[in-house]
Amino acid sequence: MPNLSVSRASTAPLRWLLPLAALLAVLVLAACGSDEGGDENDKPVALTTFTVLADMARQVAGDRIEVHSITKPGAEIHGYEPTPSDLKRAATADVVLENGLGLESWFAQFIERSRASRKTLSEGITPIPIAGESEYAGKPNPHAWMSTANAEVYIDNLVEAFSELDPAGAAEFRRRGADYKRQVRKVGKTVRQQLADLPREHRALVTCEGAFSYLARDLGLEEAYIWPVNAEQEGSPQQIASTVRFVRDRKVPAIFCESTVSDKSQQQVAREAGSRLAGTLYVDSLSEADGPVPTYLDLLRVDAETIVAGLNPQAR
Repeated sequence: MPNLSVSRASTAPLRWLLPLAALLAVLVLAACGSDEGGDENDKPVALTTFTVLADMARQVAGDRIEVHSITKPGAEIHGYEPTPSDLKRAATADVVLENGLGLESWFAQFIERSRASRKTLSEGITPIPIAGESEYAGKPNPHAWMSTANAEVYIDNLVEAFSELDPAGAAEFRRRGADYKRQVRKVGKTVRQQLADLPREHRALVTCEGAFSYLARDLGLEEAYIWPVNAEQEGSPQQIASTVRFVRDRKVPAIFCESTVSDKSQQQVAREAGSRLAGTLYVDSLSEADGPVPTYLDLLRVDAETIVAGLNPQAR
């Protein structure tokens, strides 16, 4: 999270910064005719910063544009450290698609040296500020894609980016985008229906990272978490104690943790608060194709089912 992970970067050695000579060498090679950025049919290439965006982009692009993700399935994206290969791919891509809202500060300075155009997919949404008293307080929560209403804005931005990149395919991108928005809307309706019957006293979503603010808002859930941003991925004694109080005071029957971080701290919260760790939620990364959430729509469905099964005793 740029402004979210930037403060971390400013206080720790920038281990991922390449020496200037190495960076220039990568970019020179790319400019001198390396064709690894394109496929054998010479389609335009779109490079996304993480797998969720890549899946959304593929639904709109169809067969006209080759879409790749910098990070791999299951990767933690907040503290990602770019590699020379990433830099070369960015330099040879035609468009780079980023989330924005401070999520990708780890890559921004390198994209600026690329010939690729850039599109911020969260452009046009109203961000939710991070709550609390941490160093991240007041900064935008970047996980806007967890709201299906926001996802429709992402899709419109994808249609616009691809139409500029490949004007001949604009009609197809609009058609595919409209169809994809209908699918997202249908899943959003199903998710709301699944969570509508949660007992009022159980309508609290407790996770490791504060990545579900948009989903919690849309579904009328009270949100709590150990840490606001996946920085160190380990809760401080104060953060754990605060989360324990929240869970204990509200008698929250189940709590959760995200797939890309350790659930050790959340296990402690469950023990001390008399709750239970009821499953894994997905937000920052999809799984491999044979995993539980190979697509964005699967991610939304699985998260809803996991939350309902944990919080609604009648669902188990």
